[in-house]
Amino acid sequence: MKFILSATAAILLSAATVSAHEYTVGALQIDHPRAFETAPSVKVGGGYMAITNTGDTDDTLLEVRTPSVPRVELHLSETDANGVARMTKQDGVPIPAGDTVTLIPGGLHVMFMGLGEDRFELGEKVDATLVFENAGTVDVQFSIEERTSDTHNGMDHSGMKMSD
Repeated sequence: MKFILSATAAILLSAATVSAHEYTVGALQIDHPRAFETAPSVKVGGGYMAITNTGDTDDTLLEVRTPSVPRVELHLSETDANGVARMTKQDGVPIPAGDTVTLIPGGLHVMFMGLGEDRFELGEKVDATLVFENAGTVDVQFSIEERTSDTHNGMDHSGMKMSD
């Protein structure tokens, strides 16, 4: 009986770990990498997550790599005083010591470009590697989730000018 309870506890603990969708590399904790399903005509998608630096040394997310998407960049979306939205490529995303940086729709995010016919579909997982300046690399999976009316702050990347 004790073995059955221990096995059940292990299964429940494993399920909790999987559903938590968290990763760790060095002093960095990566929480819930995700992207939203894309329409068949949309060739780009955004990736989002929270990165917490529990250490006492700053770090930088340098890039995101994935074999399943032709081009991946780090971007920042900003809207100026006139309501004009611009998206600019970032050379890296600083992760200050003791702080959490959240990649969100309408702000810092991962830009998956060149999706073509291989759009993001609900329930899929996109394997990727996050590359950090100090902590090194960590393999993660971006879960493809349903886009809701409040997940993108009204932003549609399909018509945005992407500047370098």
